[in-house]
Amino acid sequence: MKIGFLSLGCPKNLVDSEVMVGLLQQAGHKITNRAADAEVIVVNTCAFIDSAKQESIDAILEMAEHKRTGACRRLVVTGCLAERYRDELGALLPEIDVTLGTGEVPEIVGAVASTPATAPGPAAFFRSRPDAEVSAGGAVALPRRRPTYLYDAETPRTLATPRHFAYVKIAEGCDYACAFCIIPQLRGAYRSRPSESILHEARALADRGVRELILISQDTTFYGIDRGERGALASLLRRLNTIDGIDWIRLLYLYPTTMTDETLAAVAESDKVCKYIDLPLQHASARVLGRMRRPGNRATYERLVTKIRRRIPHVTLRTTFIVGFPGETPGDFDELRQFMMDVCFDHVGVFTYSHEEGTSAYGLEDDVPMAVKDDRCRALMGAQKKIVAAAQSRRLGEHVRVLIDGRAEENGWVLQGRLEAQAPEIDPVVYLTECDPSAYRAGEMIDAEIVAAREYDLLVRPRVESMAGGTPSRGSVRRRGHM
Repeated sequence: MKIGFLSLGCPKNLVDSEVMVGLLQQAGHKITNRAADAEVIVVNTCAFIDSAKQESIDAILEMAEHKRTGACRRLVVTGCLAERYRDELGALLPEIDVTLGTGEVPEIVGAVASTPATAPGPAAFFRSRPDAEVSAGGAVALPRRRPTYLYDAETPRTLATPRHFAYVKIAEGCDYACAFCIIPQLRGAYRSRPSESILHEARALADRGVRELILISQDTTFYGIDRGERGALASLLRRLNTIDGIDWIRLLYLYPTTMTDETLAAVAESDKVCKYIDLPLQHASARVLGRMRRPGNRATYERLVTKIRRRIPHVTLRTTFIVGFPGETPGDFDELRQFMMDVCFDHVGVFTYSHEEGTSAYGLEDDVPMAVKDDRCRALMGAQKKIVAAAQSRRLGEHVRVLIDGRAEENGWVLQGRLEAQAPEIDPVVYLTECDPSAYRAGEMIDAEIVAAREYDLLVRPRVESMAGGTPSRGSVRRRGHM
């Protein structure tokens, strides 16, 4: 059958989508980018905050229209929204035929098993799983169980990223109890993949032309702790560093209390590991951090940042903050803003607090008005813009290495790429100037000179011809939303 696939949310969710597509293709189905041609449409959803939930619902309704106007005979909803609201979703949205939670990724083949033309709806899937439940709206869902699924190197997977970079999920789930976060309920307990499985997958990706590995999980620095393995992440980085064909190894989602000296040493000493630390701190006020059930305070975070910069010269630091958490006073916010201005992070993301049912913070009064949250968000980003502008001006004339990502979406006559200091899709980019865009291909690494800045982005001029490598994006999975 022809399957349309729409993936929403974070890179961790994208990996689940890539695995589901791989499983479907292994079962003989074809993936189409045209939703109007799809006989079955799958929407892999996000439900982290209100805006993500709304985007997921909008996407479901948009895809459901193809059941009325197109070839679609079945709509399958997977991912975090399905996990969080599996008992309500089918009744609220009767257009849905099957819902699968985050721990039911392998069930995707069964969910589309029957031929829509002869057996519309989820009949075959329901018959194959007598434990399945049918909602008032007719949607089939499996009983709620704590998620335990985690793919391995042998699992079929079709990359939706450009050929030259890929996300590698080294673990799944979370053991923390941050007051604002629903993820442990949606993803289950923390569980690390064996290092040999990760290494096997990394070598296979390198053989397919991947030049940048991006290691992800809910807390990447916790890797191996659940398995009782001391120094597991540092050891994994050093072994990944030996794989031929890989140029960059990037870490995302690091946690301040599990950032060890061993890990910092491995980052500093491994030439392929990007000198890039993604450290979501969420706040700086000890009072707010305590209410968030987060560790540390401004002083401990400043010491950690100092240690990172001392151990890894020229490191790029990225963080995220939440403003408007219940009880956040003007004084708490001023402390956060001053902390950010003192530390001068390279990249900052700011979220306004979202009052989510099922979290412990939901029992607190959401007492910071939305207008105040928005003002605080703008104030932080305004301060960050000045920090970045000053840093960018000091970089003019600097010689850098650029990984070409391809033609810019907003202007096909311009090439864009990234520095080691820039992760895909979440950080600013660099644009190439004074060059023929057909001269370079996606996945090529070139030498360039920074010649100008355009707010957060940089303009670079190529310096030398480089060996070509890589091809443009596959585009087998439609993707929307990046948390």
